[in-house]
Amino acid sequence: MRITSGSYYTNIYGENNKINQQLYDVNKQISSTHKIQYAHEDPGVFIDTLRLDDEITTLTQVKNSAQSAYKVSTQTDTTIGEIVKTLESMKVKLVNAATDSNSDTSMQAIAKELRGLQNHLLTLANTSIGGQYLFSGTATSVKPISSDGTYQGNDKDLEAFLGSGVKQKYNISGSQLFLGEESKITRTITTNVAQMSLNDLYPDIMQNPDTPRSASEESYITGSSTIRDLMGDNDADTTNDTTRSSYFYVEGTRTDGTTFKSKIQMGMDDTMDDLMHQIALAYDPNTASPTANQVNVSLNANGQIEITDKIAGSSKLDFHMVGAVDFDSTNAGDAADISDAMYGASAGSIDNLQSGTTDFETAAVTTPGLYVKEFTKSGFTSPAGVSNTLEGVNYDRTNFEQDGSKLTSNISQINKNDNSFATATTKLLDVAGVNTLDGQQMIINGTDVNGNPFTAQIDLATAGSTFSLDGGTTNYDIFNTQTPRVAADADSMTYQQLMDVVNMAMTGNLPATNTAADYDTAITASNSKASVQLDSSGRMVFEDKVNPSTNASLSIYDAGSDTYPASGTSGGSIFTFNANSALTVRDAKTDFFAQIEEMIKSVEEGKTRANGSDAADPRNIGIQNAIQMLDDLSDHVSRMQTEAGSYSQVLQASSDRTSMLIISTKTLQSDVIDTDIAEATLRMQQLSLNYQAMLSSISKVSKLSLVNYV
Repeated sequence: MRITSGSYYTNIYGENNKINQQLYDVNKQISSTHKIQYAHEDPGVFIDTLRLDDEITTLTQVKNSAQSAYKVSTQTDTTIGEIVKTLESMKVKLVNAATDSNSDTSMQAIAKELRGLQNHLLTLANTSIGGQYLFSGTATSVKPISSDGTYQGNDKDLEAFLGSGVKQKYNISGSQLFLGEESKITRTITTNVAQMSLNDLYPDIMQNPDTPRSASEESYITGSSTIRDLMGDNDADTTNDTTRSSYFYVEGTRTDGTTFKSKIQMGMDDTMDDLMHQIALAYDPNTASPTANQVNVSLNANGQIEITDKIAGSSKLDFHMVGAVDFDSTNAGDAADISDAMYGASAGSIDNLQSGTTDFETAAVTTPGLYVKEFTKSGFTSPAGVSNTLEGVNYDRTNFEQDGSKLTSNISQINKNDNSFATATTKLLDVAGVNTLDGQQMIINGTDVNGNPFTAQIDLATAGSTFSLDGGTTNYDIFNTQTPRVAADADSMTYQQLMDVVNMAMTGNLPATNTAADYDTAITASNSKASVQLDSSGRMVFEDKVNPSTNASLSIYDAGSDTYPASGTSGGSIFTFNANSALTVRDAKTDFFAQIEEMIKSVEEGKTRANGSDAADPRNIGIQNAIQMLDDLSDHVSRMQTEAGSYSQVLQASSDRTSMLIISTKTLQSDVIDTDIAEATLRMQQLSLNYQAMLSSISKVSKLSLVNYV
């Protein structure tokens, strides 16, 4: 085989370039610390590097998100912890205020300290970090709590990104913290009229005519007290009591949202425990064979009736009761047509005895005479045509409370299906204490914004609901929003449709004709003068947009609210908006700042317990009940702190775990892309030796001539 010079030099050139390229590559790997610079150099390494680089980027985002959220959650935890400490301080002061030894001066001093703590709570509620409010939900730029304690944020969650498809909540919204719900709390309500032993208070009438009135004592009714001791007597003779009965007219709302009315007949020698048992039976929806296993009914130290729901998490329980006894000897034992007398003009001549005045003597010795006893007083006024003499007798035919341009109801509209507050879109049927609204009637009674009295009637019907004004013959359809527009089915009618009717009546804007177009026009015109809405607690609020102090008044009630069954138990009012209802002591729902305000007022007014006799504020719960309410608030807030702490732990763990994953992924990426310096250096040395050997060989071969082969 003949080797030419051209072939020789071509081979030398190729080998030289090859080794030079290898030396260049390994030198580049050493200097750049990477195995490759471009994808074509090693597609496998390039693809693995991109994948790992993307994982590192994602993990870094997760870490940053977790750390940012951790700052908010830890600040939330700390702030709620301060709220808990403040509530503990408030409890100490409430307990001090509950002692009988406090003077008016010391009570006011305690109240001022409580006001200071209230302001501190308001400041904590409006805590911000980095210009973002902690307790506003996702509306972080909105100040969560206004000066009057109203929540202005939303109930949405802030979430941190912790990986593909993984998010972690890290905030506690003001809706949770200040308006949250505790499903394990059982609702407790109480009457506010203290019931005294009339036997001890009027010994000259009920015990012995020879006993002077000066020997009277003030003591409260207990479970063993007799009905005679509660309702009184017109003589000291107990042998004639068997011919006389006391009647108790009870109405309320059960745990499941159904309403009831019950007339309970009690003998004068029956005990208060017997009466409590009969009240408990009325709360059983199984009227055929009721049992007293739905609620607990008892008397507190002031002889006030307390009712506790046995089922936790419900906010529907309500109670109202009126007692009556007929002293007419010619009609002994009858009910004296109390269903009329309670609401009619004849009730005006009967005075209750809870104040402990000598009014009892006048009422008790009058023959014939009906004696009516109140158990709850509200301070609400009654609309035109409803007796206002005995305030505690009237249950739900009462006017909304006025505050400047606003009229506000006191009964929250609560969805009986899930215990949530009603909104404008909630169906009336979802709140009503019946299974269908077909054939039901509602009365809207009041004074419009111009001071003109009116009465409107809503007739709910499956064929189409209508309303009329002042007994007029014109019935206006309550149109739905569907196409074609027709009168709303009773069971489909919403609170918004009810509020539209209320606003039209309150502003005097009625449809020109019974058409959908004129109906909408009347609504638009009424909305320019006033508004009607449900607040965050499900209470109806009317606001006069023209007059700073409205001339209007408003009452809404069931057309049959003033009737009772002849005996036993029947259904109650389908709706209740404003009522002389029992006071709430415990409830699953929280209204933080409203409850704090009520607690402080109980101290400012020096009320140890609820006192319906106080005309200024008859519905205040009193210091004793305020302590229980504060305990529930503290438990609720502590649970929120625990929840916030759990978020912090999850976020911290996520951040730590992500940091380790980033290190692990970078290590793996380093194995894939980074140069092994020791290996590359050894290879460079080997290539250098090979290159030097090649050059040496070339040098020797290049010196040979033809002579060397001869």
